[in-house]
Amino acid sequence: LGTVALRNPDFVTEACAKWPGRIAVGIDARDGYVAVEGWAETSEVTALELARKFEDCGVAAIIFTDIDRDGAMGGPNIESTVALASEISTPVIVSGGVSSLDDLIAVKKHTDAGIDGAISGRALYDGRIDLAEAIAALS
Repeated sequence: LGTVALRNPDFVTEACAKWPGRIAVGIDARDGYVAVEGWAETSEVTALELARKFEDCGVAAIIFTDIDRDGAMGGPNIESTVALASEISTPVIVSGGVSSLDDLIAVKKHTDAGIDGAISGRALYDGRIDLAEAIAALS
């Protein structure tokens, strides 16, 4: 759940109650502030403020995207993701910019900081990351 998490947080809470452990909140951020409506609007709420709203309602994970990195193939913003993950207990999945096996290995080094996974789209589609090789390297 993305924009609705900012616009209607009660909906997220209700969804978590109905489907425990199955709801992820997508937080897309521009310069640390939540971007919504397909990144057309940047709110005055920080990613950390929004993530904290859902700490006790059963959100399975926060999918955190630094939108300046998404699709740019320049590597994920690990620093911002670690900063977010270290402030909350909800697992965080990094998204945006994962472009190589080296990026995935770099993300894995921060599992102790609360980063539970990574999303890669374009790099898999373009063949820059071989899925079988990634699974083997990260196992």
